[in-house]
Formats: sequence, structure tokens, C-alpha cells
Amino acid sequence: MLKRLPWQQELEIVDRTMKAISGITDPEEFINAYWSGIGELMPVNEYVSLSRRDVEPPFFLITRSSRFAEYLNPWTQRDRLPKLSGGLLGELAFANRPVIINDLPSRLKEDDPGYQYLAGCQRLVALPQYDRGEGLNVTVMLLGKDVEPDPAMIPMLHWQSGLFGRGTHNLVLRNQLAGALAALDRELQVVGDIQRSLLPSALPAIDGFDVAAFYQTSARAGGDYYDFFPLSDGGWGIFIADVSGHGTPAAVLMAITHAIAHAQPGTHTPPSALLEYLNDRLTRAYTRAGTFVTAFYGVLDPKRRVLTYSNAGHNPPRLLREGHIRSIDCRGGLPLGIFEQQAYTEGTARMDSGDLLLLYTDGITEASPAIRPAEGRKLFGVERLDELLQSCGSTNPQDCLMRIREQVGAFCEGAPPVDDQTLIALRCV
Repeated sequence: MLKRLPWQQELEIVDRTMKAISGITDPEEFINAYWSGIGELMPVNEYVSLSRRDVEPPFFLITRSSRFAEYLNPWTQRDRLPKLSGGLLGELAFANRPVIINDLPSRLKEDDPGYQYLAGCQRLVALPQYDRGEGLNVTVMLLGKDVEPDPAMIPMLHWQSGLFGRGTHNLVLRNQLAGALAALDRELQVVGDIQRSLLPSALPAIDGFDVAAFYQTSARAGGDYYDFFPLSDGGWGIFIADVSGHGTPAAVLMAITHAIAHAQPGTHTPPSALLEYLNDRLTRAYTRAGTFVTAFYGVLDPKRRVLTYSNAGHNPPRLLREGHIRSIDCRGGLPLGIFEQQAYTEGTARMDSGDLLLLYTDGITEASPAIRPAEGRKLFGVERLDELLQSCGSTNPQDCLMRIREQVGAFCEGAPPVDDQTLIALRCV
């Protein structure tokens, strides 16, 4: 009879094996390392492993055998594994319980489909690994006439085998999930690249104004959008928008908004006309699930230095003039995509030499560090943004945006942005 090792020696073997498998991510390497170690507790020279996972009954696969003439990886060469039905191995594969046979020759016939995997052995111990109560995989240990297992070892082996089976399956699922996430990330990267291609490839050259812009999504793709429209009279349309939500759904609606805005030349002035045009088309076909778009659109007349604007529920732009901040608001209506036939009112703002106009999305003012339960959520806020703008003085727009980005990043203490962030700055020279 095969006796158990002293417990101290068993503990050393188990500990060494657990260390060996702790960093393994490949399931086949995991299995080999596990049985190489645990096999010392019960040396078994002959074995066969069965699987009926994803196999139509009454069939099952031989996933491993000490009698394979060629090594087959059951994860990458599944199509080459022997597929059998019936016989003694079939009974073991579908038994759904541990099976111990001490007189194997009396149970095995030469015409048995699994004869070649069992012949010449005296005993077997078959231990299933369960998945939702079904022994989809079975490990069969084969013993010769001179080897008899200590019955006291079998419950522990069954327990270990079951945990090992779950661990292997979880590792497979982990790798499948990692592969799926990698594929999804590649798709999202493509979506993000497409989205960024919809943004202006270059900033406009506007007589009498310096222009800068910054755009960053919180994920691969996002729902912020900005644009510049050259107008027939020499003016420029300046558009900034924020789709509700985040990620790919917001990016899709952002692309739709872009397509609608570019669909019909001549709809970019006056500002209220563009917002009404966008609102009607978004409401009728695209925002029925409760999504909406906040937007600010201004038409800049460079010669007169006048901005005519309308606001669809967006954050009011900030106008810095001689150290003082003015909020460009009080004109417009509801966000786009809520109600059809929404009317939008307009306002005007004159820009003098030295004035700095900042358009932004709420990813800037609602940026926050990681939440601390004792403190709650802290937001960067409009007041901090205004104080920062006041410090810009005569700074050029690009440097001003850089300063805002640095201060928002410092305020967030390295926490990744939870919302898309967009900035547009115009300095009247």
C-alpha cells in the first residue's frame, strides 16, 4: 500500500507547488506545474484526463494521457484530441461522482473504446472537477498491481483536484476576458481615432485673434466636440458641445452631431438657427433614450470684434477683461435633444484688445481628486477657473490653456479624469 508522507514533507511539497503556480497565467503551464508538484504526494506514472465541456453527449474528449505518442495542448490543439463515446471511460466521464475501481482487468474488455488508455493497469481513481454541479472534467489516476492507494488520501486528493479544476477554469476565463478586453480596447481605439478625425485638423487663422484649443477624452472615445465654421462674410462660427454620458455611446452621438452640423452649408448663422436645426434633428431621431447635448455656439465678426452667441444649456464661457471676469450667459435655451421645436435666443458680446475668451466643458470645472469618505467629493469649480484666468493676464492662449491643464491635474492629485475635457481660448490682439 502506498503510504502518506510525513505531514511536514507534504506541507513542504504543497507550499513549493503553490509558489510555483502563483505567477503562472497560461492554463497548460499551470496544470503541468501543479501536477509536477502535487504528484509527489501520490506518485502516479499512468493517467488519463477526460472532458465533456462543450462536447455533445455521449461524446467526450481525451485531453491528456500518459500514453499519447505526441504531446497535444488541449487549449490550442483541441481539434486534434481523441473524441470517444461509451465504454468504461464514458462511464467515468458521465458518472458525476468519484469512482474507484480496484480490479480494472475484470471491468475492461478488448473492444472497449478506451482500451488502449487503460490496459495493463490494476486500479484507477477517477476524480471529477465540477462546474455548476456537473463533472465536466475528470482526472483518472491509473495504478499498477504493486501500488495500492491509501484510502485516507483520496478525499484530500478529490478536494485538491476540485479546487485545482476551478482554479484552472478561472484562469482560462481570465485569459478569455483579457483577450476580449484587448480586442474591445482596439475597437475603442479605432472609434477614438475616428472621433478625433472629426475635430478640426488645424485651428483657424482669424484676423485680430489668437486661437488655442485642447481636447482630451476620459476614455478611448468621448462625447466632447468642438468645431470652427468659416462663414461667407469673413466671420467664424465657434462651436463647443458636450454629449451626456461617457465613452463610446457619447462618441457616437458626438459623431452624429458633427454630421448634422456639417450636413447643410448655410445653416451656421445666426447662432440660434444652428442650435434649432441641431435640436430638431437630434430630438426626432437620435436622443429618444434620454440623452442630450449641451452646446454653445458663437459667431465672431473679426472686423467688428463682436461675438453673437446662443447657449443650449452649456457652461457659460468666461471673458477676461482687464483682470475682471464676465460670464457670457443669459441667452439660449434647453440642451439639444430634449424637446422638438425649441426656440433659442441670442446675445452679443464685444471683445476689446487684450480680452481673453474661454470656452470649456464641465470636465474642467467638475474635475476632482479621488473621493475621500471623510471629505466627500471636491470639484475644481468655476471660482478656481476664474482665479486662474485672472492670473493669465496677457498670456497667449496656448500658454493659458497649458496653465489650466496643469492646475486641474494638480488639483486632481494624479487621479484620471472621469469626464472629457475640452478648452477653447481666443485672445483679441
